[in-house]
Amino acid sequence: MKKVHVVPHMHWDREWYFTTEESRILLVNNMEEILEMLETNENYPYFVMDGQTAIIEDYLEVKPENKERLRKLVQAGKLIIGPWYTQTDEMIVAGESIVRNLLYGIKDCEEFGDYMKIGYLPDSFGQSAQMPQILNGFDIKHSMFWRGTSERHGTDKTEFNWVSDEGSKVLVQLLPLGYAIGKYLPQEKNALKKRMDKYVPVLDKGATTEHQLLPNGHDQMPIQKDIFEVMEKLKEIYTDSDFFLSKFENVFEEIEKNKELDTLQGEFLDGKYMRVHRSIYSTRMDIKTANARIENKITNILEPLATIAYSLGFDYHHGLIEKIWKEIMKNHAHDSIGSCCSDKVHKEIMGRFFLAEDKTDRLIDFYMRKIADAVSCEVALDKLVAYNLLPYNREQIIQAEIITKMKGFKLIDENNNEVKFEVVKTEVVDAGLIDRQIVHYGDYDPFVKYTVEFKDNMPAVGYKTYLIVENKDSELKVVEMNNINQIETEFYIINVNENGTIKVQDKKLGKTFENVLLIEDGADDGDEYDFSPLLDDYIVTNENVKADVTMTQNEFFGNIDINYSLNIPKDIESRKKKICDSVMNVKISLRIPMNKASMEVNFNINNQSGDHRVRAYVPTAIKSGFSVSDNQFGSIERPVIDAAMEVWEKERWNERPDSIYPMMSFVGLSDEEHGVAVLTNSTREFEIVGNDFDTIAITLFRTIGFLGREEMLRRPGRPSGIKLPTPDSQMIGNVEINFAIATHEKSTLKANVARIAKEYLTPVVTYNKMPYNAMKLNPAAFNTPYEYSLFTQNDEETVLSVLKKSEKDSGIIVRYYNATEDEKLAEFSFNKKVNKISETNLNEKIVEELVIDDSQIEIKIKKNQVKTILVQL
Repeated sequence: MKKVHVVPHMHWDREWYFTTEESRILLVNNMEEILEMLETNENYPYFVMDGQTAIIEDYLEVKPENKERLRKLVQAGKLIIGPWYTQTDEMIVAGESIVRNLLYGIKDCEEFGDYMKIGYLPDSFGQSAQMPQILNGFDIKHSMFWRGTSERHGTDKTEFNWVSDEGSKVLVQLLPLGYAIGKYLPQEKNALKKRMDKYVPVLDKGATTEHQLLPNGHDQMPIQKDIFEVMEKLKEIYTDSDFFLSKFENVFEEIEKNKELDTLQGEFLDGKYMRVHRSIYSTRMDIKTANARIENKITNILEPLATIAYSLGFDYHHGLIEKIWKEIMKNHAHDSIGSCCSDKVHKEIMGRFFLAEDKTDRLIDFYMRKIADAVSCEVALDKLVAYNLLPYNREQIIQAEIITKMKGFKLIDENNNEVKFEVVKTEVVDAGLIDRQIVHYGDYDPFVKYTVEFKDNMPAVGYKTYLIVENKDSELKVVEMNNINQIETEFYIINVNENGTIKVQDKKLGKTFENVLLIEDGADDGDEYDFSPLLDDYIVTNENVKADVTMTQNEFFGNIDINYSLNIPKDIESRKKKICDSVMNVKISLRIPMNKASMEVNFNINNQSGDHRVRAYVPTAIKSGFSVSDNQFGSIERPVIDAAMEVWEKERWNERPDSIYPMMSFVGLSDEEHGVAVLTNSTREFEIVGNDFDTIAITLFRTIGFLGREEMLRRPGRPSGIKLPTPDSQMIGNVEINFAIATHEKSTLKANVARIAKEYLTPVVTYNKMPYNAMKLNPAAFNTPYEYSLFTQNDEETVLSVLKKSEKDSGIIVRYYNATEDEKLAEFSFNKKVNKISETNLNEKIVEELVIDDSQIEIKIKKNQVKTILVQL
């Protein structure tokens, strides 16, 4: 007899084409029916709450009186919750976001009882190769998903082992037909048989035991009250099968008995049996950009800054930081961050990002201020404190703002050494904006904001204080920036072509890169899920425009401003007619540090057209068969042309396997001698193009007018989602994109571009301490030193992921990873006395006590492995 586990559940998109509040109304209704069934019917043993606690949070916000009812059912094992906070996307959001999703989801579960120990992501658009490692980091050994697999990964079975590069393993129960095949099962025998006859052969083919899974649920589906009658009919139809109510864990217990399972490795991004939407990474680029920027601010600036403050004696505000994480994790559900939603929902998403970023910025300012306020004021009341949040000393060019009424001043370090600086900009600031009490007492004289630049050596994971001392003998003036014809730094000679592309001569490599930042504008006849070109597309570039160019240079930076207008079609109909009846205004600003092999690029594009995709080309002159980019806590090689392109139509895939891929912070092309990489703080989508596949195409944005459309060129058949107009997704208005271009010796992996990207995403931040502030704080009971370093990373290979206070005790968490191709040795030296160092899992549970040698630690770390250590100071 086959054993068919009928698992009652509901898949709960908090928002999609409907809003969160519309969803919550249904949730309140459905929950009462679920609770009543579990409480009153002893034959109804389980209900799965979609693996996420956010819906519990949504429910209890309006029904707090039912918290004890939920707790009793969870503790009885009947209501199954967790382990996630939200149903996270795996391809677009960063590793720390996925870790916190589990961390806070499990924490929420523990208020009620136990949680479901399954990495349950039934609808995410593709599966990251690093998920086995992340799940194992929370003692989760099982994974359940739907999208992304095909036989070419190594099995035609729905149960298999999945391993990550460093050896972590989970047992997978694939949902070959999705999570909803048991939705609204009819009682009428013929209708039930007709429907189930389509499913049974697929389940039989994929199963490795006599146990099979029939999920009984769907999106926002209420509990099926007649499920017992339906199961009786199923037993009559399929006399070789026993149907009974069960839970997912019971299925895994049976699969585990099979010791002959296939083992698969890598990411799952095949759209053969189900769509994975490989170009969803660029839908609503405003949303994607906000997410990348805020993730990087939290992990690269806020949390390490808060940890430095904590190590000096200030409070670490876990509650405030958790609120920020939960705000953005509500946006990390696959539909929300995928941006395949209604316009109304996208407004909600951007509203959450606005709140999260404001909370992040204010907390960053607060911690910088607390430290700066506690630095002794005996020498000067005005100070500038610069914070280096990377775990190694670095000589850094710093741009800072100093607000003062002084006409002239000097910057003096702790040892009375004067620091040379240049003023690059001034701005008058109303005194009331600094402290309204100044104006209240009749002082209306304005302040001046000086933007200054200087270079200094910054201590690792720490800060340096500069005293601002009045200099009455000299009035500060903005440095003259004369227009020049080319920028020359220690590494580059850069010229701008007439059409706004740039020519880069790399002095160290002896290479020249032509036509960098060529713009490609083409049709997008797709929807919010997928890019779709026209069969006879009309591509427009800036090859023949005439750009306005301004180039200036001072001691620290070269600056290039490029402006031009590009005539393009206004919509898909004009594109088909090859008529350019609209204009796209392009502004490109480049900032090139004099002492680094990189250049920062800012695009600000005023878009007034619909139905198109805009990309920027970064030529490398390196003929390539694969690209290297990063995923969560590691790097991944991907072919420039997916081999399935040759067979996708013959095999009738659900979507064409175009080599459009996501990255987290970088993508690079290289040979053994040198390489070129794009580092990003915004867009995370790329494709390798060119006759020799030697050019990195970075998607700046794409615009579409529908949530879902049918019969697309690369995705034949039904619409994804629903055919709902989404005019806001045409992205009319300004679009801003930030990334950097870096050149390097050796290959992408040997050059450790992940570390270069981390440095780009972790700028030195500064705080100007003045005797005035509208928000008053009492002084700390202690002084902080003028210069401080918490610890130093001695190796040059591993990459710091985050530095934060432990959620569970008084220790400090240091998480780092190895994105290179070989095993490395991570080495750290702490500058405070260390009482104990332990290795933990990602849930911050101690797994091993480590040996301390004079506050130093060394740990081996495998390729694409993430490690977490807990340090007790």
